[in-house]
Amino acid sequence: MKRNQLVTAWLALQATAAATVAWLAANLVHAEDQPFFAPVVAVVALTAPRGERGTKAVQLFLGVFLGIAIGEIVVALMGAGYGRLAVAAFLALSIAALIGDARVALTQAGVSAILTVISAQGDAGWQRLLDAAIGGGVALIFTQIVFSPEPVALLRRAETDVLKGIASGLTRTADALRGTDQAAVERALMKTLWLLPARLGELARLRQAGPRMARRSAIWQSQRAEVSREKAHADQLALIAGGSVMLARTSCDVTSPARELLADRLREVGAVLERLAEAQGDRAARQQAVNDALAASRPLGVGDASDPNVAAAFGILGIVARDIMIFGGLNPHEATDAMRGKTADAEVPRPPAAPRLPFGLDRRRIERRLPGKLSNRDPDRADGRAKE
Repeated sequence: MKRNQLVTAWLALQATAAATVAWLAANLVHAEDQPFFAPVVAVVALTAPRGERGTKAVQLFLGVFLGIAIGEIVVALMGAGYGRLAVAAFLALSIAALIGDARVALTQAGVSAILTVISAQGDAGWQRLLDAAIGGGVALIFTQIVFSPEPVALLRRAETDVLKGIASGLTRTADALRGTDQAAVERALMKTLWLLPARLGELARLRQAGPRMARRSAIWQSQRAEVSREKAHADQLALIAGGSVMLARTSCDVTSPARELLADRLREVGAVLERLAEAQGDRAARQQAVNDALAASRPLGVGDASDPNVAAAFGILGIVARDIMIFGGLNPHEATDAMRGKTADAEVPRPPAAPRLPFGLDRRRIERRLPGKLSNRDPDRADGRAKE
């Protein structure tokens, strides 16, 4: 079973457990009725994309509260009549849209107003509100405490998908460049262009959700600084993706023998990104990626001056290599100096930790084992060991 399938199955189990707990809790509060909405709220919140599940639970409750309140007010003022449903639905949807653009809250406001008006018994709406509160509360406990995803690890998984997508596109283009079928080269490029936007979009979503997760999660508060560093780190991937696509397109216009040499370079860069994707949290892997990216940007030696396409491709290759070095951990000035040969041994800092234990327990356990305090910001301890 693939990793994505395992993740989907695990999330389904979480949603099932949350719905069951919400239903049992609602039955304890009012066993005489059928509290169908409590498990519904829990399932809707738990099936939202990771990083947004807690927010969805709050939006669900707010939408239900707004819809019920407006529905009860309209029933009280208008009494019987067909027009009350239209008035309640319109007011609920309009006010929810003015408050915010959350689609979940907007939908629930309209649905809750309609159900409240249709039932019009005075207590059905408020019972639905109680169910929503129970379901939302269970969802928040599950998403913020019991099954709260570690934000740095979640960001890195999205980064890994982007890195592997770029690496695959470069390798596929390199294989096509060795042949004579220009149509095959174009197909390789199009596959890269089609796959990357979706992966970059998911990364962009998690870049926005990551800081919220660390700030609002009860167990990952200690990760706020690390998430901010990883978010800034992820910004470089969009530049690497754009540069790699331009590198592949420019290489298609190069003629032999430099064409095959460029194909080798594309394969080298793809291999660098593939290795980096497999071990992002490892400082040694990032250091090796920086060194290999620098080596891949060396002059081609064939047709550099005579063919303008080669010169253009080589210039873009240098830009991509520099972006990879910055993604690896160097600051822009260090990467530029390394590209110009001003420094031969630029060292990357230790990447932000993605702990397995909540509340910063991983770090505290390491500190107890080491003779001194381990600082997340100390580059001299980048490999996780005490100074020698």
